Amino acid sequence: MQREPGRERGAADPDPQRGEATGPTVEEIADEICRDLQAIHIGAYGRAAASAQAHLLDDTVIVLLDGLELLPNEEFLISQGHEEVVASVRVQFQKAIEPTFRAAVERATGRRVIGFASHVQVEEPRFMAEIFRLEPRADGRRLGGGFG
Repeated sequence: MQREPGRERGAADPDPQRGEATGPTVEEIADEICRDLQAIHIGAYGRAAASAQAHLLDDTVIVLLDGLELLPNEEFLISQGHEEVVASVRVQFQKAIEPTFRAAVERATGRRVIGFASHVQVEEPRFMAEIFRLEPRADGRRLGGGFG
C-alpha cells in the first residue's frame, strides 16, 4: 500500500495481535454474566445482591447471588413467620423474568440456554442460585478446551 505524498508513517502498534484471534476467557464470560444478572436484579428489585459468582462447568452455568437485600414488605412478612410466601413470590418472579436471564447468559456464552432453574433462600444466609443448562456444542468440545 502506498502512502499519500507528504503523509508520514504512523506509529507501530505497541501490542500487535499475532496468530489466531481468540474469544473471551472463561473468567471474562463469568464476569459478564455476574454484571448482567446483578443489573437485572437492580432493575427488577431495585437492588442487587452483595456479591455474585458465576461458575462455568461444561454445559452448565451456576450463578450464586449472595447477600440478598429483601424489600421492606418482604422483611415484614418474614418477621411475621411467612418466609415461604416471600420465597414463593421470588421464585415465581424468577420464572417470569427467565427470558431476560436466559438472554444475558446466551449473550455472554454465545450458546443457547436450554434449561433454567432458580432457588432462593430467604433465611440467613440469604442467597439465590441460578442454574442454566446450555445446548451442547456442535463440535463436542468441553469447557476445558475453550468456552466460546
